[in-house]
Amino acid sequence: MIIPRSPRLAMSKGVLSCMTEALIEVKNLIKSFDGRMVLDGINLAVERGSVFAIMGGSGCGKTTLLRHLIGVVRPDSGQILVGGQDITLFDENLMDGYRRRFGMLFQMGALLNSLSVHDNIALPLREHTELDEKIIGVIVKMKLELVGLRDFEHLKPAQLSGGMQKRVALARALALDPEIVFYDEPTSGLDPVVTGVISQLIVDVSKRMGITSVVVTHDIGSAFKIADKMVVLFRGKVVAQGTPKDIQQSTDPLVQQFIHGSPDGPIPLRQSSKDYLEDLMDM
Repeated sequence: MIIPRSPRLAMSKGVLSCMTEALIEVKNLIKSFDGRMVLDGINLAVERGSVFAIMGGSGCGKTTLLRHLIGVVRPDSGQILVGGQDITLFDENLMDGYRRRFGMLFQMGALLNSLSVHDNIALPLREHTELDEKIIGVIVKMKLELVGLRDFEHLKPAQLSGGMQKRVALARALALDPEIVFYDEPTSGLDPVVTGVISQLIVDVSKRMGITSVVVTHDIGSAFKIADKMVVLFRGKVVAQGTPKDIQQSTDPLVQQFIHGSPDGPIPLRQSSKDYLEDLMDM
């Protein structure tokens, strides 16, 4: 799939080289719900223009971390620096401005079934800009071309396959030319071929448009293919971080169990703090 070159990249190599600093920094992030620690001192850094994967099993804190990154949840303590600004201190006006800087690809796509593909992608443009409808139409076509679906703008989401819906949702996430795109389980429920298409799109969009991509996933195969850097979470803590090669070569039994999908290892299959017989006797 050929993706048109973005005008954002019409700059010198010198400018590009100085843009590799951390765009997002999470420092000692702590969050608990009802006395249960969900994020326990998270530290990570996402370089500008990179693809960064957040991995871990169910209940490890991935989704809660993502909700902090998009400003939906406030931490108990810690910092989330985006471009050097701590978004945990933002009021609603500043947070609204921050949210216009990023796009979001939801796990299920979150397209509006009553709207056409065209109108789904046009929605953020109509909500957040005063652009003429002709210009909006041109932008919609450009974003659909970006994901290889330019001929499908008049269809409804229900007329598309699951993979095509994800691609339309990505086009919508790109509508405002965001600085960052957050992906929530982008390959969930997709067959291997479509998974490969979505994974390649994430890489292509990031590299061609200079977008910083943060991918929350438990799809290890996809993460290893697309990520420049990654972290593995377990029980709200970062247990490994680095390049895909670093993670693959980790000697931590917990990390090895996760990446190989082994039933045997330090990751427990049962999630209970009480003894089984004690639990029965309390009934």
